[in-house]
Amino acid sequence: MISTFSLVLVIITGISGIFWGIKQLCTIIYNHNQQKKIFLKKSNDIYQQSKNTYSLAISYCSKTSEFISSLFPILLLVLIIRSFIFEPFRIPSGSMMPTLLIGDFILVKKFVYGIKNPVTQKTLINTGHPKRGDVIVFKYPKNPTLNYIKRVIGEPGDKVIYNIITKQLTIYPDHINNIKYIQPLPITYNNISPSNFIQIFNSDANGKVNSAFIKTKSQENNLNGIRLIQTTESFNGMEHNILTMIPPGDQNLIKIYDQHTKHLISEWLVPTNEYFVMGDNRDNSADSRYWGFVPERNIVGKAIIIWMNIKKQEGTWPISIQMNRIGKIQ
Repeated sequence: MISTFSLVLVIITGISGIFWGIKQLCTIIYNHNQQKKIFLKKSNDIYQQSKNTYSLAISYCSKTSEFISSLFPILLLVLIIRSFIFEPFRIPSGSMMPTLLIGDFILVKKFVYGIKNPVTQKTLINTGHPKRGDVIVFKYPKNPTLNYIKRVIGEPGDKVIYNIITKQLTIYPDHINNIKYIQPLPITYNNISPSNFIQIFNSDANGKVNSAFIKTKSQENNLNGIRLIQTTESFNGMEHNILTMIPPGDQNLIKIYDQHTKHLISEWLVPTNEYFVMGDNRDNSADSRYWGFVPERNIVGKAIIIWMNIKKQEGTWPISIQMNRIGKIQ
């Protein structure tokens, strides 16, 4: 799995480094000749020969090469920071609402899960592994040229169960090698209330149904859409908010679908060196429930902070910058 952008950045940095090296060589030759001038003036022939040597060397230091060489320190710094420390990303969809909104610009810590080769993404130094609840950026397994962002739900060896009616998770930690744990991981759902987000639906000329999200006050009604339910989900000592179309654990729905519950529950056993991920917008996220697990080698890093937000709706131009979105990602 080769990162094309990183490869191009490495090549450009290398080329500018060559020009930077030539410039340094020219400077050394120039300084050397300046010192020799004093001693060579007595012999005009020797002095002229030295002058010609200097002219030949300095000819390589054209304005173009001077400009290219000046970029080397900047490109090298960008390469080091982007490849090994932090990398910025923009959120293009609503799959991680309400944690991340469309237009959020986030910073991803890259070294938290290992120091990787910037081109091949092979781990050079292992510094840690993703934990349940971490929000991670990764290369989409079906198309590694795309970056996805989701929350880690299951670690290697976990047994993950999801009920599509109650919208609730059950996680049995370290279920590998057929070792069955009697008690699942404690998971609670609290603060269930109408959210500030309404999902609206429309169709295009071809009859394809599309949806978008509008943020409004929870008291406002919109007959053209569905107001999503916001819930605080807690596990692993961490809390985060999720969105669903119906309240998690709705007892009325449980009674209605109780006879068919076996067909409405899905479960997965997470393989070694792979992770089960889900979006916080549970009913509007394409994630491990649909396309499978995320190999550890695909993981880019951990999303840690929102540093800017440009307010926009899907398919529209930006409206404004929202400074109140700046902060740590939960």
